[in-house]
Amino acid sequence: MAILIDPPRWPAHGTHFSHLVSDASLAELHEFATAAGIPHRAFDHDHYDVPQRRYHDLVARGAIAVEPQELLRRLRSGGLRVRPLQRTPKAAMVLPSLLDAWDGLLPGEPALRDDLLARWQETHRAYHDVRHLAQSLVAADLVSEGRTSRPVRLALWFHDAVHDGDPGRDEEASAELAVAQLGASGLPTAEIDEVARLVLLTTDHDPEPGDADGAVLVDADLSVLGHPPGRYHVYVRDLLVEYDHLDPEAFRVGRLQVLASLTARDPLFRTPPGREAWEAAARRNLAEEQRRWRSGPG
Repeated sequence: MAILIDPPRWPAHGTHFSHLVSDASLAELHEFATAAGIPHRAFDHDHYDVPQRRYHDLVARGAIAVEPQELLRRLRSGGLRVRPLQRTPKAAMVLPSLLDAWDGLLPGEPALRDDLLARWQETHRAYHDVRHLAQSLVAADLVSEGRTSRPVRLALWFHDAVHDGDPGRDEEASAELAVAQLGASGLPTAEIDEVARLVLLTTDHDPEPGDADGAVLVDADLSVLGHPPGRYHVYVRDLLVEYDHLDPEAFRVGRLQVLASLTARDPLFRTPPGREAWEAAARRNLAEEQRRWRSGPG
């Protein structure tokens, strides 16, 4: 196991950057980066981008200087390389698919669509943004085998429409927003009430047995847990950025509580396709993240 760094040759933001990697473990990489004071934002799937001014300090701390070709070879041999097409997409890349998705949902309501997209692109969001919305819609179609109901699709559009970092109240406010805005669109009251009910399910992700739409919704919302390790670690990075106003110890304690609640679920995913697609990977990701936070903030 080793931490590797290549020369600062990659130009950006008025300087040059190096790649900092581990050849064996993302946990080892995060531990080294945290001890060196490298910000969470610098992590990118399988490496940290570090500016030229940090290069010699990181080598002094134990990072082994290697050429880019050797760094990439070691990253691949360790099974940690994340190829470009496997990476979390940029926000701009998912917007066309979201416009298409809305056209198949409520095509006569472009103002509502634009209001929701503006909410999902608020500047304080790092994880709960349009990428999460787009990924949840795709995941819902996977677990429903292409038969996602309109209430589920609408609930996904609304489920994080209000996101102020206040668990419980955010879901309530999002459900209230759905009732108000869908009421103005002329949808039947029963359908609007169902959308609001589904939005509220994302508070605890615990639908009743037999709640088929609820199972699709919560599996779609939690599908990120079953992503490949590099993408899962980007999800955790984005949560850290989104909650960077919290004391690191407060985040660690709160995150461990969330992880304990998730790992206690059996099964974690409520639909057969969801379990087949994500259960095993999610269990591994959650266990690895628990080990990370039990060792301390970082």
